[in-house]
Amino acid sequence: MKQDSLTSSLFGDLLDAVKPGHVVPVLVPLPVPEAYSYAVPDGMMVEPGSVVQVPLGPRQVLGVVWDGEDGFGGDPKKLRPITLAFDCPPLSKEMRSFIDWVASYTLSPPGLVARMAIRAPAALEPEPMVEALRYLGGEPERMTPARARVLDLIRDEVPFTRSGLAHAAGVSLSVVDGLIQQGLFETIFLPPPPVVALPDPDYVAPRIEGPQKQAASELVEAVQAGGFSASLIDGVTGSGKTEVYFEAIAETLRRGKQVLILLPEIALTSSFLERFQDRFGAKPAEWHSDLAPRMREKVWRGVVTGEVRVVAGARSALFLPFEELGLIIVDEEHDPAYKQEDRVFYNARDMAVVRGRIGDFPVVLVSATPSVESQVNGLSGRYHMVHLPTRFGDAAMPDLHLIDMRRHPPERGGFLSPVMLRAVKKTIEKGQQALLFLNRRGYAPLTLCRVCGHRFQCPQCSSWLVEHRFKGQIQCHQCGYSERTPEACPECGTLDHLVACGPGVERIAEEVEKHFPDARTIVMSSDLLGGVKRMRLELEAIAKGEADIVIGTQLVAKGHNFPLMTLVGIVDADLGLANGDPRAAERTFQLLSQVTGRAGRTGLKSHGLLQTYQPQHPVMQAIVSGDATAFYEREIGEREKALLPPFGRLASIIVSADDRGEAEGHARGLRAAAPKATGISVLGPAEAPLALVRGRHRFRLLVHGRRNSDMQGYLRTMLTNGPKVRGSVHVQLDVDPQSFL
Repeated sequence: MKQDSLTSSLFGDLLDAVKPGHVVPVLVPLPVPEAYSYAVPDGMMVEPGSVVQVPLGPRQVLGVVWDGEDGFGGDPKKLRPITLAFDCPPLSKEMRSFIDWVASYTLSPPGLVARMAIRAPAALEPEPMVEALRYLGGEPERMTPARARVLDLIRDEVPFTRSGLAHAAGVSLSVVDGLIQQGLFETIFLPPPPVVALPDPDYVAPRIEGPQKQAASELVEAVQAGGFSASLIDGVTGSGKTEVYFEAIAETLRRGKQVLILLPEIALTSSFLERFQDRFGAKPAEWHSDLAPRMREKVWRGVVTGEVRVVAGARSALFLPFEELGLIIVDEEHDPAYKQEDRVFYNARDMAVVRGRIGDFPVVLVSATPSVESQVNGLSGRYHMVHLPTRFGDAAMPDLHLIDMRRHPPERGGFLSPVMLRAVKKTIEKGQQALLFLNRRGYAPLTLCRVCGHRFQCPQCSSWLVEHRFKGQIQCHQCGYSERTPEACPECGTLDHLVACGPGVERIAEEVEKHFPDARTIVMSSDLLGGVKRMRLELEAIAKGEADIVIGTQLVAKGHNFPLMTLVGIVDADLGLANGDPRAAERTFQLLSQVTGRAGRTGLKSHGLLQTYQPQHPVMQAIVSGDATAFYEREIGEREKALLPPFGRLASIIVSADDRGEAEGHARGLRAAAPKATGISVLGPAEAPLALVRGRHRFRLLVHGRRNSDMQGYLRTMLTNGPKVRGSVHVQLDVDPQSFL
């Protein structure tokens, strides 16, 4: 670096730093609308983005020094000082702008958004050095076989930790301690080991061909061009989309930038991690809620220092403070799991595009069944469309057929059509695998008494208790309430007259066992005992062919590759259509297309069967015909006529309280405070479909506006002019809602 540019850089750093005795705004992790003022004590230097510890009432909390002039005009000595400035890089200007943008768009307190970026407090200080041993030479006073094994390992002057040396040599710690006491080793300190090895973009040559190669070159060109761009890879299941975006990752790594890969179920996708390792020689760092706290701290620190080059994570990974992020991949971009509906309501898919625009780097969205919003963005030219119309290696798509349940009903007490059972029998006789899909956990969604008609309902929610026969419990899927499955009706006291109504995956497993007692069967559901570790093991077992029949919920639809899977049976294809959600048709099409796409991915002839009572429904016809274009055209046309997203805007307001009248009264007060505005209307309030959750009564308002309407400004005015939140009332605001319950 030239002397003048070095001087300029240092001078700029001094300007950014805030000198002692000054006042700075600090965002604290509380639902407050703006930063608080704190004094910078003598001997401390901070700058915008510095992570600090500050006093807040009787507590000490984390905070972030923020941009802009502080509004405090008094004597700094009257303010409480910052307690500690952590020894970690500050949040970058781009990250701070992103946090401000998300807070403004979602109408969330900026401190709660910033909190998502600093969720690993123990990682804010550098990780301590690792104490290790180095061989100084010489021999022990008395040589033993155990001592000889230790010295043979360490003679090459490769340092070992004390416990690592004992473990590698297969000896007890006392053997190593004896050699230390005789002065054969010296203690040294080494940097902590990296979280993951560095990925090598040229570890193996890409395994792509034809359309995949052309698609990969388009993404690589976007990375090489630099600057912001948004691309949508629209490819059928098994078309090689992952291998294609791997090439964009490789080019980004060559350019010295970091990469973020968002996945809806990263905790379960061990196969993805292995595919990444096969291509780049190392696994990416993981980031999800099931990660051990110590590993989360290591990953956070590695991301902010730049040591971690690639992260594969759930939606919360979007708020990791990368040092030099250069590419975001959003895999399965249509998946509802990208929507967070707690504290800060945001859609990680949409916010990923915003982060790419603010950081001026490419974003790639990927799906076999893109969301209607992404399709419209692609057709309008806002996104660059990358099509992959055929499967990799010319593998054929499964032959799809509808089973009309009115013509081929199941036997009494069953839920599987004879047509489905015959197909399963033929499949397992050939040594191949069958998947039976039902997006309903447990044994049965409702239990009632045949004598008095009593239905088991959650005491805290307006939902039925779901029987889980494997656990011997009935549970609420809203609040988690559970009780032992009763033997008698609590209303009339009659024994042995409780009946399970409708099927869940456990009940389908019972029916399968009756028809195929010798088949190896695995049930995949998120609420089974063993958690993520067990599910990963079971997914690996399925991929290795160690199961004949798999019965699962939507967990099995998320990008898994099962080489022997040649039959997919949808037990209740109509299930997702039976509600008033405006996205019901889209989501049913996406889910069923993804599930049937699990079949025949390695080239074996495959089939998909969909049990339905509505064979003429447009969604069913679109799936079996393979005409996704016609389905999207119809769905886009319906959205445009109704001015629904992406042609209009929606915002949901949920008012809840311990008392029903209190919740309704506050909701009506908000409705009365709604300003008059052209192109924006308010629907409600009305009792929410789930009117009671965790003992709280819920009322919903829906704000609908045109695409160019100032929705955020309208909502701010409505909330400001509305009644003050008092008592047990709580107001949740969801811009661009995905759920209407």
